[in-house]
Amino acid sequence: MRRDVSGWNTRLTDDLIAENTARGIWRNRTLADELADLVAKNPDRVLFIEGDRRHSVADMDRQARALASALQKRGLVAGDVVSFELPNWPETVVIDLACAMLGLVCNPIIPIYRDAEVSYILRDAGTKLIFVPTTFRKFDYADMIARHRDELPDLAHVITVRGDAEAATPFDALLAEGDADTIVRPDVDPNAVKLILYTSGTTGRPKGVLHSHNTIDTEIQAISKFLDLGEGDVVLMPSPVSHITGYLYGIQMPFTLNAPAVFMETWDAAAAGDLIDEFGVTFTIAATVFLQELTVFSQKNGRPFPSLRFFPSGGAPVPPEVIYSAHVAFENCVCSRVYGSTEAPTVTLGVNSREEEALGATTEGHIVGHEVKIVDPADGREVAPGEEGEILTRGPEMCLGYAGDAYNAEAFEEDGYFRTGDLAMLNANGALVITGRLKDLIIRGGENISPREVEDALHEHPAIHEAAVVAMPHPRMGETGCAFVVLEEGAHLDLSEITAFLDGTGMAKQKYPERLEIIDDFPRTAAGKIRKNVLRERVAGAPSDASSA
Repeated sequence: MRRDVSGWNTRLTDDLIAENTARGIWRNRTLADELADLVAKNPDRVLFIEGDRRHSVADMDRQARALASALQKRGLVAGDVVSFELPNWPETVVIDLACAMLGLVCNPIIPIYRDAEVSYILRDAGTKLIFVPTTFRKFDYADMIARHRDELPDLAHVITVRGDAEAATPFDALLAEGDADTIVRPDVDPNAVKLILYTSGTTGRPKGVLHSHNTIDTEIQAISKFLDLGEGDVVLMPSPVSHITGYLYGIQMPFTLNAPAVFMETWDAAAAGDLIDEFGVTFTIAATVFLQELTVFSQKNGRPFPSLRFFPSGGAPVPPEVIYSAHVAFENCVCSRVYGSTEAPTVTLGVNSREEEALGATTEGHIVGHEVKIVDPADGREVAPGEEGEILTRGPEMCLGYAGDAYNAEAFEEDGYFRTGDLAMLNANGALVITGRLKDLIIRGGENISPREVEDALHEHPAIHEAAVVAMPHPRMGETGCAFVVLEEGAHLDLSEITAFLDGTGMAKQKYPERLEIIDDFPRTAAGKIRKNVLRERVAGAPSDASSA
């Protein structure tokens, strides 16, 4: 373990650094280094597109240097945490660049998160400064932060983007505080923590995943080589840039490839189709629902999107027919399933040719840049190909660990393997096939929802004696939550009452159960543990009405 400048312990060792550096896998470059090279090479190149707005390399450089200067003047130093909870706006890129220039730790927060999640993340990360919209999708983010300022002793600065709010500084005013021409970049360790992203765990408490400049860069290098991506490509980014997928390919990849990115603030298949054709988009990556809806739009409107080369998809189960249908609809595109996580962003990268269509549709595809073994969850014994077990993986893009030391002990083996909690088998070709998961996470539209967090809230309801939340199939989102509850004697409850109750918790609405099943008792193991697999099987075959007694 190594103590980072941020104060967190990381899994880095001198041997690991030396090995990955000697092999050329860790290039020891930061995003600020990539920007500096592009400024020298082609400063007028348009690198980010959002609606009618165009941002050149020089634009991003000037704003990032001004912001870095302003952050320095406000006393932020290497290792301090800067959070942003913003939509897919180019300001997120400027923030990340400024953080890279100064060695600050960037903490993107998913915009759907509300009081409960955001206050926990800011407190746990020790955030010094946060960027938020004033309002977005009719929600007042500035007011949310104001409600929690007293319980966030580390939070010294609130910056509003595209609007003003009381007790906050507008983004443009903060830029004006800086001096882009006089900023002197300090030396930044490429093995220092550059990113902390919070992901829900089965304990219900979000876990802070730590990545370095090198681990993030390694992932971009791997997918770029596998898919032969370069400066002739154009990226469409509909996934939130506050999620690991959107962050990697929306913020980081454009600088690594010198390839423009087109941002979407809100997903709409028709709008996405127009952007693909207008800008000659060649690459995008998103959750299953995005691929499904773009395919339907293409088929209904005779739009084959000839420029589109690759659309890997993951984050939620991808049925084989989704891939086959996409290949019929899209003239030249290679679509495939991929597998990864915030901790290990892409363990597999699907396939890179239509000649392997079946492999990309029926498996998660080729393992790239990772060492993977499948083990028996009970005894850790490595199982043979074709046998199901838990996925353990390690590699140079693996995170540096968690912000909480206790989580590291639970998740990582002594030899560096990460216990994913997911079940799979390796087929005869060495491709990974996901079969299930040990974790009880609900993957809704590519986002993880912790059942334990929802269950803890439901147990506060006076009518509920015991509750369990499981994933149920959803035609658009892949999965949503179903709440099974045992009521207190004589109590009555319906789904609308649960929704109203959860409204008062500050929890994100996406986490609310969308079905209620009232039962007399739970199926249990001999040890008394609720058998959630039985509940999942029950709801998978149940009618689609909202509640049931």
